Amino acid sequence: MRSPISGYTRLTKVHKFSAAGIAAAGAAALAFALVPGASADGNGQQAASVKPVAWNASSFGATQSDELSKQSDNAAKQAKADAEAKKKADAEAAAKAKADKERADKEAASRSEERKPVKAAPAPAPKTYANNLDGWIKEALDIMHAKGIPGTYNGLYRNIMRESTGNPNAINNWDSNAAAGIPSKGLLQVIDPTFKAYHVDGTSWNIYDPVANITAACNYAAKVYGSMDNVNSAY
Repeated sequence: MRSPISGYTRLTKVHKFSAAGIAAAGAAALAFALVPGASADGNGQQAASVKPVAWNASSFGATQSDELSKQSDNAAKQAKADAEAKKKADAEAAAKAKADKERADKEAASRSEERKPVKAAPAPAPKTYANNLDGWIKEALDIMHAKGIPGTYNGLYRNIMRESTGNPNAINNWDSNAAAGIPSKGLLQVIDPTFKAYHVDGTSWNIYDPVANITAACNYAAKVYGSMDNVNSAY
């Protein structure tokens, strides 16, 4: 096709590439010729020719694509591994938190149980005694032992039977004490001054009360004779 301006044939894209290639080849040949030692040296030897390096654009693109794909796969694997590690760590943390809470709840419950007031044991029922000579002696002995006053059942019984034959209201109106206006009274025939001086706390102030009479007489005998057990006659 003729150019309307120059009259020369228009170059196609292929022609342009071909011309460019020829020009480049010529420039390369000229450059090689100018390099020292590129032509025949002084000995007439020719310089070694340089083999052109082949370059394939499609091959380079495929290699780069493979590398990117490999990097992408590695990144995906790493992301998956990180996600699994996080999931495992979260599960372990949740299990630990649950165990800690259960242990704390158990300890709190245990402390709560420890703080519960302990019910006091019911007070023992008061000891009862028969309202007779046997019961009076036993009750008197319990009081005497609590107060540290010596005496035994047999020692008390023996002296009571000699002094009053077991009558708590007995009174002696014929001996020297009676003559002096202070007759002996009760189970162990105690005069009023002696009863008042050796009265045992917690017992009646009535001299005819069996238990009060016994404990006061035994308290006096302990001071004078060491024990009522040591008395074998009027005292």
